[in-house]
Amino acid sequence: MNKVYKLENLDCAVCAAKMERAIAKLDGVNSVSVSFMSGKLFLDAEEEKFESILNDAEKVCKKIEPDFKIIR
Repeated sequence: MNKVYKLENLDCAVCAAKMERAIAKLDGVNSVSVSFMSGKLFLDAEEEKFESILNDAEKVCKKIEPDFKIIR
């Protein structure tokens, strides 16, 4: 399942790259891209686990950027 989300409070390109690497390591993620320039998250993950993966992605990203938010 492919989805695109708008991101809030993504403050630097280095943080976006760290987030992308962290999300890619989550179980069930097929591919991910975090775009600092567009402020978007492109996520392809297993459909039956998608909501759980999205929640886990937000948690790992908040460790990198505490004010970060995925707009759903």
